[in-house]
Amino acid sequence: MSEPHEFEPIHASDIQVAQAHISAVIAPTPLQYCPRLSEQHGIEVYLKREDLQDVRSYKIRGAYFAIANLTDEEAQRGVVAASAGNHAQGVAYACRTRGIEGKIFVPVTTPKQKRDRILVHGGDKVELVVTGHNFDEAAQAARDDAKASGATMIEPFDARDTVIGQGTVAAEISSQLTGMGKSLDTIMVPVGGAGLLSGVVSYLADMSPRTAIVGIEPAGAASLQAAIANGSPVTLTDVDTFVDGASVKRTGDLNYRIVEENQGRIHLLSAEEGAVCSEMLELYQNEGIIAEPAGALSVAGLDEMKFAPGSVVVCIISGGNNDVLRYAEIMERSLVYRGLKHYFLVNFPQEPGQLRVFLTDILGPNDDIALFEYLKKNNRETGAALVGIELQSATDLEPLLDRMERSAIECRHLKPGTPEYDFIVAS
Repeated sequence: MSEPHEFEPIHASDIQVAQAHISAVIAPTPLQYCPRLSEQHGIEVYLKREDLQDVRSYKIRGAYFAIANLTDEEAQRGVVAASAGNHAQGVAYACRTRGIEGKIFVPVTTPKQKRDRILVHGGDKVELVVTGHNFDEAAQAARDDAKASGATMIEPFDARDTVIGQGTVAAEISSQLTGMGKSLDTIMVPVGGAGLLSGVVSYLADMSPRTAIVGIEPAGAASLQAAIANGSPVTLTDVDTFVDGASVKRTGDLNYRIVEENQGRIHLLSAEEGAVCSEMLELYQNEGIIAEPAGALSVAGLDEMKFAPGSVVVCIISGGNNDVLRYAEIMERSLVYRGLKHYFLVNFPQEPGQLRVFLTDILGPNDDIALFEYLKKNNRETGAALVGIELQSATDLEPLLDRMERSAIECRHLKPGTPEYDFIVAS
């Protein structure tokens, strides 16, 4: 295997070799036309369903190809990997399939659903270690372990074989569109460490140079855009780990080099976590697709783009490893992002009838109280309550604020991103 940071250009021919190598084990995933998104954007939108892989993400491609390329001596020493969850499942699957011992490190933020699936796919060939508060801390622990044990580190994105394996997604898409008699105008690619993006651009640069490539990062973890602005990979001081499959503090060196050399054909943008949540819900309710947050990044990026009418656009649904227990938080973030849910600190005078006044004089006919929680009383005259209100339309907010302003009851709007909101609401 190549060293993770050794740069050697990757070409479509490399990816085609990998495609032939893994095709006996990894079946192609569907490329599905999406009527809803096509009508919404005035284009032809196709969804590349990598959530339908055996491990529910594209990560199996790079992991399997990298492990299949191990020498007999390397295979005997075993492998080590770090992951937010999806790469780990690919590594676990490859370890069990090829009879290789593996040790996998994941951060504490990895959802239980992903941890359980790692053990299912790996069976008795895999040991799972939960450590670190984010992917980068888990990755450092994995590298330290590999150095001490002599095992081979299977990088999730910053390695040549991994990138080549991920590039087979683009090869499949091109073949599937050709079979439909269509050509690819734009491809929307979710970005974490940029392994998938660098694989896709490496293939399309040779085979479809006129295709526009759009990389979408979570707004709370835009490490590739930070690297481009800096002129080299840079470590973010803080990331929002909600989009766990793409929450990477530092983009890969190899990945950055590939992206840098192809900047003319790549457009990078960010998607707010609330927008990602909204798209996850839309995909579930309309197409029946259970996408994880990173899996919905590509679709969330559509609203930020302007396409020529009738363009053929492919969105890669990169993964479907989403814990159903997260849907309450997903719904909450979506409502807040769309302006349909707001929180207020309401200081009620401690006298009879004040709650009735709030209900009749302040709330509108379509406003619902979603949360009402008395906080510690400050004094005998007033009592503060945290009140969450759901609106039927975002336009109902201004009338609500006007009624609050005119009322004798003191109401303070808690806005997302402020210390008050984070302390009182998000904690």
